[in-house]
Amino acid sequence: MAGLLVRYRRDWLRWDLLAGLTTAAVVVPQAVAYASLAGLPVEVGLYVAIVPMVAYALVGSSRPLSVSSTSTISILTAGALVEAGADGDPGRAVATASLLALLVGGFLAAAGLLRLGFLADFISSPVLAGFKAGMGLYIAASQLGKVLGVPVEGDSFFAKVWSALGQLGDANPATVALALGGLAALLALHRWAPNVPGPLVVVVLGIALVASTDLEGRGVALVGPVNGGLPTFALPDLDGVGRLLPAAAGIALMSFIESISAARAFAARTDPPVDADRELLALGAANLAGGLFQAYPAGGGTSQTAVNDGAGARTQVAELVTAAMAVLTLTLLASLLADLAQPILGAIVLVAAIGLVNLAPLRRIRSVRQRDFWLGLVALGGVLTFGVLRGVLVAVLISLLVLLHELDHPHIVAGQSAPGLLVVRPEGRLFFANARRVVDQIGAIVVDQQPPPRVVLLDLTVVPDLEITALDRLADLAEDLHGQGMILWVAAPSQRPLEMLRRAAELLGRTDLQSDTGRLGVRLFPTIDEAISAHRDRPQPDRPPA
Repeated sequence: MAGLLVRYRRDWLRWDLLAGLTTAAVVVPQAVAYASLAGLPVEVGLYVAIVPMVAYALVGSSRPLSVSSTSTISILTAGALVEAGADGDPGRAVATASLLALLVGGFLAAAGLLRLGFLADFISSPVLAGFKAGMGLYIAASQLGKVLGVPVEGDSFFAKVWSALGQLGDANPATVALALGGLAALLALHRWAPNVPGPLVVVVLGIALVASTDLEGRGVALVGPVNGGLPTFALPDLDGVGRLLPAAAGIALMSFIESISAARAFAARTDPPVDADRELLALGAANLAGGLFQAYPAGGGTSQTAVNDGAGARTQVAELVTAAMAVLTLTLLASLLADLAQPILGAIVLVAAIGLVNLAPLRRIRSVRQRDFWLGLVALGGVLTFGVLRGVLVAVLISLLVLLHELDHPHIVAGQSAPGLLVVRPEGRLFFANARRVVDQIGAIVVDQQPPPRVVLLDLTVVPDLEITALDRLADLAEDLHGQGMILWVAAPSQRPLEMLRRAAELLGRTDLQSDTGRLGVRLFPTIDEAISAHRDRPQPDRPPA
């Protein structure tokens, strides 16, 4: 940040001020709504829009990324509070959420120091698309109680929906009417006036309506008293660390994925490349700072980052302006938030949830690859069936299993490029887990060839490395081919596998790499073309020595 201020240009200030004010019109009402979604007092949402946002602005590298509360992190936090048994007591909930932010910050900072930014790529696009759609549906179900005015129970999407359906007859008419009005206003503004900050307009109108009518007397629940003033430094109680660690790991992962995706999506051509490891450190610092000032976990939100970028933010100074507006809201307008109706907050969250339920990516995936589409559906079903925290684990597990399956089942291309020469090319890494399967497949391909080849050329063009188990299996392959009157040749253009093959020449039955007088007749070539030329130049059919 210090370097930025040294290079800061005066003509940027106008754009940063405008962007910061515009983004605040979205961030402030969303922060209030998302705090309610997390099961926390509304002022805690504003704490997230102040401390983590300022911390990220000071150390982060992304120009437009707006770091505060998000719907995904908020619902994950709510689940963590329930798991920890801290959802019934506001004071305990705030302390637990602050400890959770510290743990999330610790995970992110440690991952940054260990340079684990590449882990963001371990969740595939189909799984992430399904997870987001499931998250949207789960969040929508969690707001049914607020928009109907009834207590909704259950941990899963289906349980919440079933509970709400069973209480439709007890729904409060005034609450439902207010929620529907808020929804209609938000959707209309989004459709016909996209530049107008819909959440801010709905919050202001909702407060004015409550102040001028007796909606509370008609059973409409209000936010109630809000603790104004700035967040204060406090060290959370560390007693609940053990119970929060799994949730903190999941939230850290989702915070990073959301943030790095938004930062990359809105990076301009003139911006420096987004450094994933530095972003981990910056997000870690933001959450550590938030945890020390009564905030809950934070991350970069796509919608608010889009607003910040679209309003012309030139630097992270725009985030400081947004945080300043959150400070003004806490210090000057906190008393007005007491008249904010819960169904209005529910409507704001529902609109955000609708944005997550985007089935277009899944339809596109289905048109390209059916298997990936089913993976996305499994991730979606995991969130709906097992809840959000377990849904994160399901998504990660699915991604890792898909990765392992791809590594374990490399595609093999085969064909005779010259009479008597069969070229076989495995398209993937050969290692201990798949070496036997690959060798068995090659053996099956050789058996199917008519007429049988004299030489089997193993093309390792796209194999970056070989480890000892793969070398053992290649020795087995050479032995099997020798027994069938065939010879194994190997072409390894990459330096690493070629060097490993040379070191293992004895294992492959060769003592002299410059001739083919070894017991099994294995030859090594640096390129596929040289191997094919050598085969064509041979005056006699290649046969293993007796």
